[in-house]
Amino acid sequence: MQDNRTGDGASPGGMPLDQGRWVLVGAGLVINLCLGAVYSWSVFVGPLTDYFSLQLGQTVTTNDVLMPYSVILAVFAVTMALTGRYVETHGPRKITIAGCILTGLGWLLASTASSTLLLSVLFGVIGGIGIGIAYGATVAVAARWFPDRRGLAVGLTVFGVGFSAFITANLAGYLIAAYGVMSTFRIFGIGIIMVTVPLALPLAFPPEGWRPAGWNLPVAGEGRHVTCECNRSEMVKTPAFYGLWTCYFIGCIAGLMAVSISKPVGTDLLQIETGLATFLVGFFAIFNGSGRLVFGVLTDRLNPRNTAMLTFALIALASLAMWQVPVLGVYTIAFAVLWGCLGGWLAIAPTATASYFGTGDYPRCYGLVFLAFGAGAIAGPQLAGFIRTTTGTYLGVFPWVFVMAIIGFLIAFILMKPPEQKNQRTG
Repeated sequence: MQDNRTGDGASPGGMPLDQGRWVLVGAGLVINLCLGAVYSWSVFVGPLTDYFSLQLGQTVTTNDVLMPYSVILAVFAVTMALTGRYVETHGPRKITIAGCILTGLGWLLASTASSTLLLSVLFGVIGGIGIGIAYGATVAVAARWFPDRRGLAVGLTVFGVGFSAFITANLAGYLIAAYGVMSTFRIFGIGIIMVTVPLALPLAFPPEGWRPAGWNLPVAGEGRHVTCECNRSEMVKTPAFYGLWTCYFIGCIAGLMAVSISKPVGTDLLQIETGLATFLVGFFAIFNGSGRLVFGVLTDRLNPRNTAMLTFALIALASLAMWQVPVLGVYTIAFAVLWGCLGGWLAIAPTATASYFGTGDYPRCYGLVFLAFGAGAIAGPQLAGFIRTTTGTYLGVFPWVFVMAIIGFLIAFILMKPPEQKNQRTG
């Protein structure tokens, strides 16, 4: 590779670019698997509550313990929006390495926190900045290298984030039992840095003007091509941007709410034992990861709007079922669907951004779209915590999710259409 930004015709392992680009997807997948350890947060909720209340003698609420999770995801999103241009100027390699180090540092420093407020700063702010920097760079690499199979490539890259909790939730449960919750933060931090930094070394954008063999810019149509090439200023003037942003926000509220309360819903509402609840968090993560891949492919084959409407239909059915029949079997299926649809949105949104608005200003465009994830990260878990604190049960969460899913379906149907541009670029 000729520098940190673009390749010079040689790819990792000396393979031709058409084959070597898959190595970059694999590297991004594993990097994001480490970054996605944050999705195991529900395993930390109980032990942190005990640590702060029993060992430190502090009074903490559900909202207090969920706050670091909300902060890290919100900072993650804001960082992506603010640092997208640096991926272009400094290249994905340097940016990803910096992000991975900051992420690991956030976990390491979290082990020293003496309050939930300090945990929100050390883990939430520092770790969130790191995730936002590194995640955005890996997604930009996948989107740039795969104009022909963008949904699949982006879906595979972010699959690691969604699948992460399958590994990290069970690992965290074991480490917490063996060494304590604060030592677990320290172990995770060291591991994240050791694994991710070497994997970031080959990351680069393709050479200027490169295209996959046999692929040409397609003719006009939705979903499988770039409808127009927009910069960020032009993007925000289109109805498609507001439709995509709002639908992404609603999808993330539902999904991140489910992620944050998966274990306590099982133990508190359904009275299942702790070991089974921890196992199910890992099980749900399979759907979060596979949802990114499945819905990424569906976005390629259908189009962003139809795929978005499908997710909202599934979210509505899952939340309605959980609301009306809160038993173990329904809980297992409903939360698998909610985790899967969250994963789906983390493939639909980046793919739709590239399909609707192009890749010329992609890091900044998707950074702005990704703010919907940050807003959902604040609203979802905090709404769930508020409902639990005021009503004494998590059951009241699900009618809210049902109504939001119906609203999301309607917005997707009306607004998620590719924008038209007078000077449309075609092959």
